[in-house]
Amino acid sequence: MKNLVKKISILPLLLLTVALSGQFSVKRLNDPSIVAQHKRMVFQDWGDWRPYPKYFLGIQTNFAYATVWGLWSPKINRDYKNGEDIRPLKPTGVQNQRFAQLKFQEEEAKKIKAASDTIHKRSVQDFAHWTSATVDADPLWLLYYKRMLKPITEFPDHPQNFIEWRLKDQQTFETLSTTGTIKRLQEELDLIKEKYSMSRSMDMPRGKRFIMYHQTLIKWRKFVTELRKHNNKTTLLTDYKNILKNHSNYALPPAWTPASDQQIVHNMMNHYKHRF
Repeated sequence: MKNLVKKISILPLLLLTVALSGQFSVKRLNDPSIVAQHKRMVFQDWGDWRPYPKYFLGIQTNFAYATVWGLWSPKINRDYKNGEDIRPLKPTGVQNQRFAQLKFQEEEAKKIKAASDTIHKRSVQDFAHWTSATVDADPLWLLYYKRMLKPITEFPDHPQNFIEWRLKDQQTFETLSTTGTIKRLQEELDLIKEKYSMSRSMDMPRGKRFIMYHQTLIKWRKFVTELRKHNNKTTLLTDYKNILKNHSNYALPPAWTPASDQQIVHNMMNHYKHRF
């Protein structure tokens, strides 16, 4: 209770002190030399070197000038007064250069941000095609490579007869097996199917996946072309053997030997001697 009474008694005294302090006015300082210095510090004017000099009979009589800009002033003051214009806010001042550089950096930051955003968006888009779980949904696969690479999946992994090898007959298959061609074709087929399986099951960038698709397609076309050539050659050889076997008059006599050039000329002259 006593503390409350003391606080109440002090409150009027504080109010009186505030009221009395408000009656005193603060005198504003307006020094022309300080104003001139402020002008030099910004952009208005490089000059107005207050305080001004005063002379009497050629003698400097202004003590303030002598101690600020004159002979009695520090060397740094005289160098400042006689030096170049170093206003930071002049058209080519340091501060304006900093503002311009800051603006340039802001524009560069916007470009970098836009580029990084583009890279990020592209990365997000490519990530959907990176994993092998989404390869079946790729538009290019659906429109082209699925149809072009389908014969690889339909071709048997290990063909055992002429039907699976897409040959004409069993005799052609036996001929290729005897010469070792079937074994080599099987090795090429294994490489093609392995590359196709890797392109479909491995995680890789979308571009690399389609490069593997294209390489697999080229190898498959070469394989089919080579298989067709072997098939045609073997069939032609088999047909020719059958013709010789069925028509023995086409066969050469066992004792036949090629004639010499002299004998050929002699035979020709005997054949045509009655016509000329």
